[in-house]
Amino acid sequence: MEQVDADSSPIDGTENASEFLLEARNIVKVFGPLRANDNVTLTLKSGEIHALLGENGAGKSTLVKIIYGALQPTSGSLLWNGAPVRIANPAAARAMGISMVFQHFSLFDALTVTENIALALPGNRNMTVLADSIATVSREYGLPLRPDALIADLSVGERQRIEIVRCLLQEPRLLIMDEPTAVLTPQEADRLFITLKRLAAEGCGILYISHRLDEVKRICHEATILRHGKFVSTVKPQEETATSLARLMVGGEVAVVKSGETAKSGPPLLELIDLTLPTDDPFGVTLKNIDLRVRSGEIVAIAGVAGNGQSEMFDAISGETLGNEKGAIKLAGEACGKENITERRHRNVAFVSEERLGHGAVPNFSLSENIVLTHHATGDGVVRKGLINRSAATEVIGRVTKVFDVRKNTADPEARSLSGGNLQKFVVGREIALKPKVLVINQPTWGVDAGAAARIRQALIDLARGGSAVLMISQDLEEIYEIADRIAVISRGELSPAYPADEISLERIGLLMAGTQDELGDNGELARLG
Repeated sequence: MEQVDADSSPIDGTENASEFLLEARNIVKVFGPLRANDNVTLTLKSGEIHALLGENGAGKSTLVKIIYGALQPTSGSLLWNGAPVRIANPAAARAMGISMVFQHFSLFDALTVTENIALALPGNRNMTVLADSIATVSREYGLPLRPDALIADLSVGERQRIEIVRCLLQEPRLLIMDEPTAVLTPQEADRLFITLKRLAAEGCGILYISHRLDEVKRICHEATILRHGKFVSTVKPQEETATSLARLMVGGEVAVVKSGETAKSGPPLLELIDLTLPTDDPFGVTLKNIDLRVRSGEIVAIAGVAGNGQSEMFDAISGETLGNEKGAIKLAGEACGKENITERRHRNVAFVSEERLGHGAVPNFSLSENIVLTHHATGDGVVRKGLINRSAATEVIGRVTKVFDVRKNTADPEARSLSGGNLQKFVVGREIALKPKVLVINQPTWGVDAGAAARIRQALIDLARGGSAVLMISQDLEEIYEIADRIAVISRGELSPAYPADEISLERIGLLMAGTQDELGDNGELARLG
């Protein structure tokens, strides 16, 4: 059968010549000594939601980038509607009807939502008409966006919505989604599932990568599982349990997170005292009268819908944004509200931002260079008398790699060469390796597999039980309930009291997230109305 070159002759959407919309046959992709895909086969039908599962580094992202034309296979073939096809680049893929929502966003911070979406659409667009279309589609699919908002001003969750809406505007025949719910609230995820089911009912095929196995069971018809770059099996998720799926992914049992002894009340190591921080950003969130104390030995979690002040709160605590009141933030009893991030790191405080690539790590820096970026302000020997000790940085990489199972193709690769989950493990491990007195961590397990999530959560528990204070900002309520000792909720820049985790229900958290704090009593109980 003659092969079609999708760069010059894209498939046009005529009647299927095969029962499969897409077939990937015996795909091999080699990067130096690494075989990222090793003889992988996958088939997907129109109207099917098909999960692609595997640990971080199993080869999932490599395979979908090949399907999307961002990479070319070393060997193997792709078939579209039964016809062999070479997808030369992402533009050719989009012309065929293949769209992709990447795990790492491809957005320009200095441009608006409308301008970013226009860059991905063919031809010249009337920006006013496009803005109206964005508003309509985002509203219909429950993914609200402000077309005129600057990307730099948006939360990670809002940026994810842009990627999804951008794909929907292209009316795809195959939609590839790489961890689409990693930064969405449960309510946003529910709306997304409705959207995906609707698209599937209209005949769109969906290739769905997720580490959240309950949602895979909920919406996916089939699941192909990869391990170490190799095909393991294709199963029906509804016939499996989350545990059996995880076992297939890792080739064994997944570790159970153990909370250990109940948190012992120690002295407060992090204090926010009437923290108020106005924002000059028209789309930002002003922090209002925030009071919070995190004690030695405990994990306090901050829950909330994306864009309600989490980023502003993290920036204020880390020293990336400085307030006017020195005493509004205290570390181990010392006022530090006007200290910068390096000065706060000198106090043995560590920070993990929500955006790992670009904020948490410099993409084109090696891992050892990224170690230096945060360890230079500590006394662990990575920097001595102003000189970088590369052997010490390499030793840290070795420890982090071993403890957190960071998978990489060379000893000291660039950060951008790691899969999203492995980079997350590295960034978290880099900070925990400091054994900080206080750790502030934003979205700790965003985009990581079940095994890696368990490893990170256990490390946070162990750090706290060792006497550190851990403040965790997370949109994953399951994660929050699994490891938090106390839970507070942020809504529109205001923070609720922190309640013991076993005394606040999901319903109460939902009300707080919706901003109905006045309907709760001091102990978190619903007030009687009327």
